[in-house]
Amino acid sequence: MLVTAYLAFVVLLASCLGLELSRCRAKPPGRACSNPSFLRFQLDFYQVYFLALAADWLQAPYLYKLYQHYHFLEGQIAILYVCGLASTVLFGLVASSLVDWLGRKKSCVLFSLTYSLCCLTKLSQDYFVLLVGRALGGLSTALLFSAFEAWYIHEHVERHDFPAEWIPATFARAAFWNHVLAVVAGVAAEAVACWVGLGPVAPFLAAIPLLALTGALALHSWGENYDRQRAFSRTCAGGLRCLLSDRRVLLLGTIQALFESVIFIFVFLWTPVLDPHGAPLGIIFSSFMAASLLGSSLYRIATSKRYHLQPMHLLSLAVLIVVFSLFMLTFSTSPGQESPVESFIAFLLIELACGLYFPSMSFLRRKVIPETEQAGVLNWFRVPLHLLACLGLLVLHDSDRKTGTQNMFSICSAVMVMALLAVVGLFTVVRHDAELRVPSPTGEPYAPEL
Repeated sequence: MLVTAYLAFVVLLASCLGLELSRCRAKPPGRACSNPSFLRFQLDFYQVYFLALAADWLQAPYLYKLYQHYHFLEGQIAILYVCGLASTVLFGLVASSLVDWLGRKKSCVLFSLTYSLCCLTKLSQDYFVLLVGRALGGLSTALLFSAFEAWYIHEHVERHDFPAEWIPATFARAAFWNHVLAVVAGVAAEAVACWVGLGPVAPFLAAIPLLALTGALALHSWGENYDRQRAFSRTCAGGLRCLLSDRRVLLLGTIQALFESVIFIFVFLWTPVLDPHGAPLGIIFSSFMAASLLGSSLYRIATSKRYHLQPMHLLSLAVLIVVFSLFMLTFSTSPGQESPVESFIAFLLIELACGLYFPSMSFLRRKVIPETEQAGVLNWFRVPLHLLACLGLLVLHDSDRKTGTQNMFSICSAVMVMALLAVVGLFTVVRHDAELRVPSPTGEPYAPEL
């Protein structure tokens, strides 16, 4: 398993590099944004945001292993994960309103404080302290995915008056480097866990200086901004009306809830499936992230001028890949006949599918959901998503350890078949909808090549 993990990591990394280099060579030269004020502003955002993302990714490979290291049973670990998911959905519902009221800069500093406290709780073996840490992690995650983006958009448009068309270029670049940071973080987590001598808690302690630097740079470099949004109840009511009145939105929400709930369960299960066979968890995680980056690169190539495939097609492909992978896992995790290499390959295919799924879903959401209702609709999307994930973990918590993992993959297979049916339903509804097609390259609006 050790050799397989390192070999897969090298092959995936080389594939990603090759695809990116070929894409850059094939790309026609475009107008580069040479506005020094914009580039300086973008750098100020990136240096804070990337530190926050790096600190978040650094903790991911060893979370399950840490709880296992403290001799908690799988059922107890499942409850810890459920607590984290529940706090994420609860804080996620109010995060946007909280950020607008408190201020985006203060919210980013609050993120660095709460996440640092979350990391410090990992030093304790007390179950209640670890539950509190999971709740703090849920709050921190909600702030990470709301405060930073909200700060940037407000500053970009309101304070600096840059063209709104430049915003997607900034976040597209951020998404690419987010994958790169995740790959590097996995290698770094493996290094500190093995070499520092502190074991699985080492990556969490290593994340604290990055979080402290995140808060310090935000305080020093960023200005504060606020926004008066409509009331939370009105946001949710508007989102619910949009969800129920447009079948496309309802089907998109169904696909997201089913697909991403399975991904949350996969995040819980990959460590207990591979760790008993001597897998280097940090390298395994980096391989997952490299596979996801490969999927994202394939998405950009597939939707390029040369191939011009549509996001709806790639979304269908992503769901099909996950269905196939989960069927593989139901056989490779059979008690007494485990095949860790096959399980690892299936996990890599799931991550590859995620690289196709997330940009496809992001494109379709932007086209289908009105901008004024995005926040409310996404809040409603998250509720069934996290409820399904929590339900799956609770079922696993009550199951027999020897057969529970295999049974859970079987259940996930059935869930993904339902997601596939929802994709077919959406495809039927939108097959003649030109709005949901990627525009021809000649018709695309100008966005700076940075």
